[in-house]
Parts: sequence; structure tokens; C-alpha cells
Amino acid sequence: MSELNSALEHPTYNYKVVRQFAVMTVVWGIVGMLVGVLIAAQLAWPALNFDLPYLHFGRLRPLHTNAVIFAFGGCALFCTSYYIVQRTCQTRLVSDKLAAITFWGWQLVIVAAAVTLPLGMTSSKEYAELEWPIDILIAVVWILYAIVFFGTIMKRKTSHIYVANWFLGAFILAVAILHIINSLAIPVSMTKSYSIYAGTVDAMVQWWYGHNAVGFFLTAGFLGMMYYFVPKQAERPVYSYRLSIVHFWALVAVYIWAGPHHLHYTALPDWAQSLGMVMSIILLAPSWGGMINGMMTLSGAWHKLRTDPILRFMVVSLSFYGMSTFEGPMMAIKTVNALSHYTDWTIGHVHSGALGWVAMISIGCLYHLIPILFGKERMYSTDLINTHFWMATIGTVLYIASMWVNGILQGLMWRAYNQDGTLTYSFVESLEASYAGYVVRVIGGAIFFSGMLIMAYNLYMTSRSDVVSQPAPAAASAA
Repeated sequence: MSELNSALEHPTYNYKVVRQFAVMTVVWGIVGMLVGVLIAAQLAWPALNFDLPYLHFGRLRPLHTNAVIFAFGGCALFCTSYYIVQRTCQTRLVSDKLAAITFWGWQLVIVAAAVTLPLGMTSSKEYAELEWPIDILIAVVWILYAIVFFGTIMKRKTSHIYVANWFLGAFILAVAILHIINSLAIPVSMTKSYSIYAGTVDAMVQWWYGHNAVGFFLTAGFLGMMYYFVPKQAERPVYSYRLSIVHFWALVAVYIWAGPHHLHYTALPDWAQSLGMVMSIILLAPSWGGMINGMMTLSGAWHKLRTDPILRFMVVSLSFYGMSTFEGPMMAIKTVNALSHYTDWTIGHVHSGALGWVAMISIGCLYHLIPILFGKERMYSTDLINTHFWMATIGTVLYIASMWVNGILQGLMWRAYNQDGTLTYSFVESLEASYAGYVVRVIGGAIFFSGMLIMAYNLYMTSRSDVVSQPAPAAASAA
């Protein structure tokens, strides 16, 4: 075993922690998506909660969101950021020990979430359900992560800081601030606390956090991946480096203001709602600028899509990024929001970003990385990658299309009035009309989940493969 570990180590860089996070990305992806398929099935067939409180939708739903965002997505971000910062700065991580602590600390956070949420221990805040002892652990791990990342940049051997590191650095700093401020609470026991904010202020702080968790955790961090791995896989330089810098500053300046669009038609002051709407619409410009920059990087390399399913994952993820960042600003417009809010349309929008953008760019990057991390020439099976690509694409389209149809159906039914002013439909009738969409969602989610199992098999077989990569020349190994 020690000989195997030494053979996998890079003479310049710390690949061990990157490899650990890569493996756990796939593991937690499978776990989180399995829970997602289960709760989707519960909405179609409620008996699947088996009358157990621990399997109730209300407890498993936050477990699903935490598992796919912070376990799957978080491990993907740790993995790729540790790899990118070493390669672009041409230096080893500033501290192998601190990097190892972030790995084991993050796994402890995930396990703690997996135990407490099904037991009903929750702060009830969206994407921030974990109770105060786990919140403190998250803050400690995240601060250590920032020390490792920025410490590595400070000891870089290149004068230039590549744009991917700007996005990753912004994501790390913003998430630390968002998490600490939103999680401020007064503990009343080891398993229960109450937010220091109250009423409308609590809602505003929560959605300042909630939307920017999407903006920085699920967007800026994964754009850092895109700006490194798309040019690498396409073997082309970034289409416009200037546009990438404009994209960065515009995104971080505007995104932070968009949270109030989650609180249209609530007690939040109207000016704050309108500000969130306007900033959300402005956000379309930098988002599409980044999407176009990624797409145009393939100029002169489009033919590679015919034979390279890894590049296909990355390009389709950019398509979903463009689509969901058009849909989001549109849904932030008050008149559109009046139809879409509280319906399954929102669920479809979230998953066009989560499955189509976040998961597919992560999967593409992992397929690029895994052979490198395990010292292999290539993945075990390109055909399996291709199969996974089509399963992920078809599963995502089925999922989001069913939720779009359901959402618009629900919105129209809820707003229908009779001539005497009474509601035309009851809530139960709208639920009954949504049934077919719920079944299609289960099918789409199950297809996407099955693709993750194929990926896990491909990863395992790659690690066992005898096709070892040839060592790079010493001069090139630090590039």
C-alpha cells in the first residue's frame, strides 16, 4: 500500500488531498442524489415515508440539499481549487497538514448533518439548517481552507494570478462572511439555538445568505473550475482573458444585491424588493458574458465534441448555466414571480442550475482529473463516460421540463377565479393535476442518479487499471 501511495504522489504538488476530495465527491454525490430520488418518489407516492419520522419528507429534504450542495458540491470545490491553485501558482499547497484537516473536518461536518437532520435537529433556515455546534465547525474548517488557499497564492512562483483563482478566492471569502453572519444565534442547548435576528430582518439576512450561497458557492466557485478545465480539455486558450476579468468584477459587484427577489410580495419593504429585482436583471449581463466566454473558448475545437464526452459535459453545463441565469432574472421580475413563486417552476429552475450546471461541470472536471490523480493515461472506459453524459442530459431535461410544466400549471390554477370571486380550484386539485409531473421527475432523477453509479464504477476501474501514464519531463512537471 505504501508503494502504491508513493507512486501516486506528485514530486511537486500535493495530489493526495485532491484525490481524497475527488473520491468523496462521487461518494457524496451518490448519497445526496439517492436521497433526492427518494423524496421525489415520496411526493408521487407518500407511503414511501413508511410512517417513520426519520424518513419524513420534511426531514430528508434538507438532508438532500445539504448533501448535494455542501457534500457533493463542496468536495468538488475543495478538490478542484486545491488542484488549480497548485498548478497555476506552480507551487505546493502551503501546508499539507492544514489541507488534511480541511478534508477530515469537512467529512465530519457532512456526517454530523447526516445524523442531526433526520433526527429533526434544525435551525429551519434554508441551506443553513445545521445547528450551532456544526456551524462553528464549518467556520473553523472554512477559515483553515482560506489559509491554505491564500497561503498557497502568496508563495506562488508566478507573478500572475490566473482568473480561476480570482473566482475561487471570492467564493471562499464570500461564503465565510455569509455563513458567519447568517448563522449568528443564541444557543439554548447543544441541539437548539435561535437566530439573533427576528421577523422580516431574519428573512432578509437569510435570503441575503441563501441567494449568495447560490451566487458564490454554486456559481463563482464552479466558474473557477470552468475557467481552468474548459481550456485544458479543449486544448485552447480562454477566448477572452479581458472578458473573464470583466465577468469576475461585474458578477461579484452585482450578485450580492439580488437576494430580495426571494421575498417578493412579503413584509419586506417594497424598495428592497424592487432593488433585488433590478439587480437580478442586471446580473444577466455578466452571467451571459461568462457563458459566452466559456463557449467561445471552443473556437477551432468544436470538432472535438464528436469524440470527447468529457468536453461535452463541460459545454452542455455551460448551456445550462446560460439558460438558468436567463431564467433566474426573468423569475425575479415581480409580475413573473407572481405566477412562479411557491410553485414547482422554482424547483425546475434550481435543478437546471444544480444538475445541468453544477453537477455536469463537476463531473466533467472529475473525468479530466481522475486519470491524473491516479497516475493513469486515461479513464477506464470512454464509452461509459459517453453513456453517463447522455443519462445526465436526459435525466436533467426530464426533471426540469416536468417541473416547468407543473409550475406554470399550479400558478395558473391558483390564480383562477370564478365570477363571484371564489377560487376555481382547490389546492388539492392543483396537487392532483401535478401528479404526472411528479412521476416524470422521479424518472429523470433516477436516470441522473444511475449515471453517478456508472461514474463510480468507471472511477474504481480506472484506479485498478494497468494503463499507467508516462512521466512528464522534469521541466514540464511544474507547469
